[in-house]
Amino acid sequence: MNKVVLRHFPAEQLPDEVRERFRAGEMVTLEVTSEREEPARALTLEEIFASRKPPFRSAEEIMADIYAGRYDDQ
Repeated sequence: MNKVVLRHFPAEQLPDEVRERFRAGEMVTLEVTSEREEPARALTLEEIFASRKPPFRSAEEIMADIYAGRYDDQ
């Protein structure tokens, strides 16, 4: 979350709809906070690699594909 605080800010420099709430010549503290949520932190390479599925298949998966290909034509 981003936040900006300006102390001793002249009320005359505020936008019209806000300025009318203060007396002329008054000094104010202006605080502006972003409503946008900060993105989650970026994953490290180690976290990315740990979360992915391994690129290899098990021996059982390979054999199942071989047998499926051999016996589909019969």
